[in-house]
Amino acid sequence: MRALLVVNPKATTTSVRGRDVLARALGSDLKLDVAETQRRGHAIELGARAVAEAYDLVVVLGGDGTVNEVVNGLLRDNGGSSAEQPALAVVPGGSTNVFHRALDIPHDPVEAIGSLLDALREGRSRWIGLGRADERWFTFTAGMGLDADAVRVVEQARAKGKSAAPTRYALAAVRRFYATDRRRPALTLHRPGEEAISGLFLAIVGNTSPWTYFGARPVYLTPNASFDRGLDLIAMRKLRTLGTLWAAGGMLSGVGVRGKAAVVLEDLEEFTVVADRPVHLQVDGDYLGERESVTFRSVPAAIRVIV
Repeated sequence: MRALLVVNPKATTTSVRGRDVLARALGSDLKLDVAETQRRGHAIELGARAVAEAYDLVVVLGGDGTVNEVVNGLLRDNGGSSAEQPALAVVPGGSTNVFHRALDIPHDPVEAIGSLLDALREGRSRWIGLGRADERWFTFTAGMGLDADAVRVVEQARAKGKSAAPTRYALAAVRRFYATDRRRPALTLHRPGEEAISGLFLAIVGNTSPWTYFGARPVYLTPNASFDRGLDLIAMRKLRTLGTLWAAGGMLSGVGVRGKAAVVLEDLEEFTVVADRPVHLQVDGDYLGERESVTFRSVPAAIRVIV
């Protein structure tokens, strides 16, 4: 079996020692090549290279952003669900590692390596569904509006050498909440065969549950989201302080977003969110700029993961 190990050397918890340990462990069972990412977007190229060069497996040592890029490279030309594309394996190297946790991969990299080797020897894998935001694939979440704005602020801080700790995201979200225009909603939701829902301030899409983590504590967008179902959507009609705190309380308690101001829709195949002015977009915690319209689609059994 030929494998490509993709390493993000700038990931929060990735170290040279960890990379070398993983490479030696995998090299004992696989014909292994190692590639380090050099810039944003480089992992997409590496994922596409793995397809072009007919690798059997791509192992990602990095966080959710690196995983997202590799997935977009693997699926760039075939649209998913191809038995010929390389399988995917992941070892946590970021600060949050939502995708890894959703697959029950150990949070400790050494334990994750051992689990991966066991899965390879025993032939364990599963096909999982993914989401698409226009042409961009995502593994666990995408969002338009406030959450994407918070991601943008944190990315700016990281570019200046600051950490991506959960508290930084929380503070960014609170600051952007009070800085945003909470009187003029920008978004309208369109679903095939359904009446449009207008007057929305933000839209967050979930492909698994928990939606994210605050340190070790899981945060639930909706409790039923799964790689084996369609996409779940949360939108807010109002952004008042008390109502938003009530909705956030449900996310921390495990029941998901709640409240009269919330629009909660589950197991969706396709929908489009249109904005009357440019709004921020993020996928898997990576900021993608401003958009005025995004179509979200659920793609069942899009990629095979070694678990």
